Amino acid sequence: MKIKVHFPSVYFLIEPNIVAVYKIKSLEYVNLTDVINIGEWEAYELQHSHQFEVFNHDKSRPSENPWSFYLEQEELYTIVEIINGVIQQQRSGSQYESITPSSQMVHITCSESAAGSLRVALAPPRHIIAFPDDLSIGPVYQLEVKLGQAFRKEWLFENINNEQDDHVEFNKFVNTMREIDDIPAHIPIYIWVGNNANEHCLLRFFLYLLNDKANEIYLMQTSEHNKYGDTGHLSSMQLSQLFMNSENKPLTVQERRSLQKEWEHLSQTRNVLRRWVNGEIISVSEDYFDALIINTIAKLHKEQTMKDFIKTGTVIAELISQMDECPNLFYLEYRIRFLVYNGALALKGIPKSMRHYSVKLRD
Repeated sequence: MKIKVHFPSVYFLIEPNIVAVYKIKSLEYVNLTDVINIGEWEAYELQHSHQFEVFNHDKSRPSENPWSFYLEQEELYTIVEIINGVIQQQRSGSQYESITPSSQMVHITCSESAAGSLRVALAPPRHIIAFPDDLSIGPVYQLEVKLGQAFRKEWLFENINNEQDDHVEFNKFVNTMREIDDIPAHIPIYIWVGNNANEHCLLRFFLYLLNDKANEIYLMQTSEHNKYGDTGHLSSMQLSQLFMNSENKPLTVQERRSLQKEWEHLSQTRNVLRRWVNGEIISVSEDYFDALIINTIAKLHKEQTMKDFIKTGTVIAELISQMDECPNLFYLEYRIRFLVYNGALALKGIPKSMRHYSVKLRD
């Protein structure tokens, strides 16, 4: 597929003689849904493919015939990435600020649920960036570069059954990194973090991404206010009070550099599971939860009149009740599936999600 930019339009030579033209309507980053269902597309027919080099839609007439074309999802994702790349270039070239000039601060959170609560908790002007991924699970090896991101995407696709479109999720991941890169240098940044492996991994990752920025950066510690140390569990009222009562000082250069170095170390590890233990991120073995899963199912069997299949969701709920730090639910489901595949558990149903199957210990 050949590409050409004639801003605000992007040209894609989809077939030997068909040019699909996408019109960029704003400098907000787009996702697959935007491009497929909302985007403004037109098709133009060429007599010969070599005309694409000089093609200009302003001097051509769009096709009057109904048109359609088939693309693999990977190709659609590539189109989205190309469009977002053009948008980012325009932001930079036109001194565009994704954060409006009236914004007084940027808040970065480690989950979309926390971001939703913050939008209610904090009065404008403010800009909130939500990171859509959980770095307590999956590879983080060289995650700061595209090779590491592709490796993580593949592992999640092969192992984690979160019922989300993998390309859509990865598109959110990349767009969030773009938003962080676009933060203007004069605006203070607040990073909200609770005491759990995901948020502390992300804190270090954020500071690595912000390495070249001179912004003042403040940490908003949230763990004192909830059992699991997860910022997403706090209400808007709790977040608002926490922010109003905060007397934080910005991180020093030494503090920032120390946390960045911790990320540099973390991004050289190849484990796929991390825990927050005694104030540190600890990489643990992939089967860390397996024995607890087996013991929990055995405990639930003892509560039954006769040993029978147990809903996977019930097993996971019981697991969580025994833990101080709430782990990623989909990772627990992945390990239950693994124990089915290796013969430790019997299966009833189709393991396409935790709602669709039950398990029991084999006799």
